[in-house]
Amino acid sequence: MNLLYPTLRANQLAPMARVSLCCALVAGAYGALHDQISYAISPEYFTKLKVHQFAYADFGWPPRAFASVVGFLGTWWVGLLAGWFLSRVGLIELPPERRRRCLFRAFGLVLSGAAVGGLAGATVGVATTWDGDLRGWQHWRTEIGIEDLRGFAIVAQLHAGGYLGALAGAICAFIDVRRHRARAEGKGSAPGHEPPGTATPAPYRPPHRQHL
Repeated sequence: MNLLYPTLRANQLAPMARVSLCCALVAGAYGALHDQISYAISPEYFTKLKVHQFAYADFGWPPRAFASVVGFLGTWWVGLLAGWFLSRVGLIELPPERRRRCLFRAFGLVLSGAAVGGLAGATVGVATTWDGDLRGWQHWRTEIGIEDLRGFAIVAQLHAGGYLGALAGAICAFIDVRRHRARAEGKGSAPGHEPPGTATPAPYRPPHRQHL
């Protein structure tokens, strides 16, 4: 069984585009909400670091609004790629009802992975800076003038953990889609599950002759 379909049929393009767009919007919304939490921990992460990385998206809005814009722009493309790969590993091959259930389960896996990974990253950040040893982060104070180094370090590790968790969730989602695709293919080839009009005709039996 190939990991990816070598070609796409014309009737698969529209559902593939819908899946990818839906995943992009969900990922972007999660990123916007996620960065509100990040901003609460370290405003400087956005006002002194992200403001330079996303200068093209700085429309002069309040800092919290800018943080949500950064969150959306930093994650929508990840959702778009995830939707494309989910489609290519078999999601669009499933019947519509099963496809929706599988897609919602994929959302749950990826978002849960991102949340758990982010929490783990933040926990690591808190633990490693608990004693006030921030020698490994001093260059950020020198380069961009970070004052609350501990908050900055916690948010940086929260984001790193979130990306790793999302990656783990995406892998689980791909495996789940492959499993459902294989199950659907197995049912389609099993006896008694042939599509209408494809049943094997009964063998010819000559009429019984009565002996006089």
